[in-house]
Amino acid sequence: MDAIVIAGGTPQLGEPLYEFTQGQPKALLDICGKPMIQWVLDALNGADSIDRVIVIGLPPDAGIACPKVVDFLPNQGGMLQNVRAGMKRSQEINPQSHHLLFASSDIPAITPEMVNWVANTAMQTDEDIYYTVITRQVMEARYSNSRRSYTRLKDIEVCGGDIHVVSSQIGPENDAVWEKLVAARKNVFKQASLIGYDTLILLLFHAIALDKAIKVVTQRLHITGRPLICPYAEAGMDVDKPFQLEIIRSDLAQRMAS
Repeated sequence: MDAIVIAGGTPQLGEPLYEFTQGQPKALLDICGKPMIQWVLDALNGADSIDRVIVIGLPPDAGIACPKVVDFLPNQGGMLQNVRAGMKRSQEINPQSHHLLFASSDIPAITPEMVNWVANTAMQTDEDIYYTVITRQVMEARYSNSRRSYTRLKDIEVCGGDIHVVSSQIGPENDAVWEKLVAARKNVFKQASLIGYDTLILLLFHAIALDKAIKVVTQRLHITGRPLICPYAEAGMDVDKPFQLEIIRSDLAQRMAS
């Protein structure tokens, strides 16, 4: 399986991480002596489930290294555009590619074991999208002060991860699917149009189970999908704010010391 790392994004003046980046890409934030994205690349490089890596959002001379990286693409200007460009380039490099693993550059605590778990668990079936989630219990047991937002369902309370698996067949040629998924990420009304107001009501009253919620969304988009309930909190411990940066720096410093 090939992997695409999304590294676009430079904090602007007034944004939470600007004082640490000072106009530089967020992916290059120093974490215990190396760029944040380097930790992610090291995990992908050590994972035997990953063959090649494409980095989107940084140039080749960004000061990062990974033997599996086959190309660097510039930031395309948005999430949808980056996804489209990464999938298109992957198909050009490896036309036989069937599924791709997407990872953000701001989850530096992941390890090869965690990458392998996501890739191998996903490939137990053949779906279009595998969406990684972490339960509240797992996240708070590992990072008690992460302050993540959770979605409470009938059977489980989860937050979203930042490493997913997607079929190459719903890539650049199916923009309608991606536009809906990206647009709905932080807009409750667009979420309602995506899953239906009836399902949204069930969600608000915690009356729908995770599998059912995923089924509703994928049916409305005419794709198939499956949630991956990840046992690793690191897959969802992203760095968006200074206190999260402090948590991760402390965590990885302890890992290095041991």
